[in-house]
Amino acid sequence: MLTYRKPLAATVLAVAALVATACSPGSDTPASDGGAGGRPAARGSALAAVDTLTVKGRAPKTGYEREKFGRAWADVDGNGCGTRDDVLRRDLTGVRLTDGRCKVASGTLTDDPYTGTTVEYVRGRSKVDIDHVVALSDAWQKGARKWDADTRRRFANDPLNLLAVDSSANRRKSDGDAATWLPPNRAYRCTYVARQVAVKKKYGVWVTGAERDAMKRVLDRCPQQKLP
Repeated sequence: MLTYRKPLAATVLAVAALVATACSPGSDTPASDGGAGGRPAARGSALAAVDTLTVKGRAPKTGYEREKFGRAWADVDGNGCGTRDDVLRRDLTGVRLTDGRCKVASGTLTDDPYTGTTVEYVRGRSKVDIDHVVALSDAWQKGARKWDADTRRRFANDPLNLLAVDSSANRRKSDGDAATWLPPNRAYRCTYVARQVAVKKKYGVWVTGAERDAMKRVLDRCPQQKLP
């Protein structure tokens, strides 16, 4: 009998070791839910910030008018120049001014974020628009209808929410969110969606379920992308 007990004991010990190994945490343990490839989204990333946004259905567009967001391109920062010219001076190169101070006469949008092309700006016959990254009517349907007039005015003139872009791409976008429109320039999509997330987080603008999912699909490809 003693001849058979030793192999039996060794077998039991081996099986126990295998069970213990299988149950212990290690490289084979499934990753927790989160960002790209199932990994948790990096702290401070745009991907992590998506989960802080409120998810609700889109409200009716009833009552929306551009004027609800105040006079277009107001001088909200008190520098004596309208917001449109502030953004043109920020985003264009080779800027020339008509008055030597504020009004941009011409310039070049090098590497337009939406198309990746170069677009010339000439005042009065421009192919450059100033886009609200989060469209005003989209914000209206996702919370802005209940804001006071001053908050809507600040939102419409916030440099975080404004970009000089190719006019034709901007008009194709219209008031679309991430679920319905993304820049044709794929190289800019992570930056674009991160900017939308930052704006919506700053002002408490909610997202639809489809919009949240679209944001995550884009940001899953760049899980380290930071908020601007």
